[in-house]
Amino acid sequence: MSKYVFVTGGVVSSLGKGILSASLGHLLRSRGLKVTLQKCDPYLNVDPGTMSPFQHGEVFVLDDGAETDLDLGHYERFVDLNLTRSNNITTGQIYDTIIRKERQGDFLGRTVQVIPHVTDEIKRRIREVGDAEGVDVAIVEIGGTVGDIEGLPFLEAIRQMRLEARRDTLFIHLTYVPFLKAAREVKTKPTQHSVRELREIGIQPDILVCRSEVSLSASLREKIALFCNVSKEAVIEAIDVPSIYRVPLMLHEAGLDRQVVELLDVKVGEPSLDFWRGFVDTIENAPTETRIAVVGKYTHLRDAYKSIIEALAHGGVANNTRVDIEWVDSEEVETHGASRLLGDVDGVLIPGGFGERGIEGKVAAVRWARETGTPFFGICLGMQCAAIEFARHVAGLKDANSSEFDRGTPHPVIDLMADQQTKTQKGGTMRLGSFECFVPTDTRTHAAYGSELVHERHRHRYEFNNAYREMFERAGFRVAGVHRGLNLVEILELDDHPWFIGVQFHPELKSRPNRPHPLFAGFIQAAMAHAALSGGAIERPARHPA
Repeated sequence: MSKYVFVTGGVVSSLGKGILSASLGHLLRSRGLKVTLQKCDPYLNVDPGTMSPFQHGEVFVLDDGAETDLDLGHYERFVDLNLTRSNNITTGQIYDTIIRKERQGDFLGRTVQVIPHVTDEIKRRIREVGDAEGVDVAIVEIGGTVGDIEGLPFLEAIRQMRLEARRDTLFIHLTYVPFLKAAREVKTKPTQHSVRELREIGIQPDILVCRSEVSLSASLREKIALFCNVSKEAVIEAIDVPSIYRVPLMLHEAGLDRQVVELLDVKVGEPSLDFWRGFVDTIENAPTETRIAVVGKYTHLRDAYKSIIEALAHGGVANNTRVDIEWVDSEEVETHGASRLLGDVDGVLIPGGFGERGIEGKVAAVRWARETGTPFFGICLGMQCAAIEFARHVAGLKDANSSEFDRGTPHPVIDLMADQQTKTQKGGTMRLGSFECFVPTDTRTHAAYGSELVHERHRHRYEFNNAYREMFERAGFRVAGVHRGLNLVEILELDDHPWFIGVQFHPELKSRPNRPHPLFAGFIQAAMAHAALSGGAIERPARHPA
């Protein structure tokens, strides 16, 4: 029978429950356990697919096409798992299921209530993940903070699970211990109130993870333990660190994973963390720095590009370099020009996105990278902007655009996908999830992948217009990847350029610390070569900590 670790949070949001859960997952897997993770989101949306990045940050897409919370990206990267839609559940999904059952008469005329019907459905979905073949420990993160009205059914459900299987469940509560600089004191009262809130609904934490800017003294830990009814050893400090990848090491040194296996009575050895230590050392202490401009319209909201940030870091480690990201607002490029904003970078990356705002700035950034020989990587909308730029300034289609932005354009080089079967199978007019891509052997892309057949995750609505494919190839923009079954262009690369690749999919979603995505590794390698050839000092001090 699987064991369950429930992770809750208190005081304030954004304390890092996702990183905590992912880090614990890594530590337990490093001890030889088979681990899975699940995120419970209390919002009423069925999934985050229709939510603005300003509301929710990045939408993380899985192989099966599920649009999920960005924390699932942390889970996959830290634990090296391929998750499915069952690993992210929302209140919207729960109520949708219950209402459909009620309409079908499944409740046999009974009054449908939060308890037991909603909580039973939550427990069923949690156990469904935990009962997967061979899973030793399921780590279940409850989104939001204790006291949120919408989160109460999830907390009630896990309270019931503790009652039903006391020896197989464990509660970890992440809380905030603020340091008041004016008074030069650390305050434990917020943590006490947070735990009291949990205890009022019947949940007693087994372990407290205390997020703080400063280290907690032994006397403070004793005070927290006394007032929160846990042992002193179960008060784990989690101080701020320069890289999220250091968190598993910090929590291991504080004894978190040891406490978990002891309390769950799981007999395992010590974790094997040598690779992770080496990875973190390179992240923090690589001898060189490579500057990459990320040109987008959500650049002041880093969570919108979370997987891009991490995939660039992985690509840097593969090349023994730090990656310093220069965030460039695409609307600023429209105003001030590409050369002014991109003149000192080693590579340009344009990520995915939706909508017309900032498109002309992205197109200008593409043109600058193409004409200066600066390595360029276009992802999803970034590839489409590259196609528009090439059509306008090389292929002679001066009015080229996307039918998404200009319905009357005479040259829609990016057009709405027309394959009705794909629409039906993958959800609305979006192409979602993993699709195969054939990569010809005589391409730069194949040199990076080392394979003719790859599978990549998609999240987009528009496709390259095949009516312009032959024209592009004659002009030197090579189709370097296709979905042969659907006859869709997946990859474009420029022949007479050091490194200029655009992909329709999202490779950042599959990059892992132990398996950096080959296109990100190749892009960083090309950026380093460009810096060396252009006379740039590649052994530069970092502008700021990693």
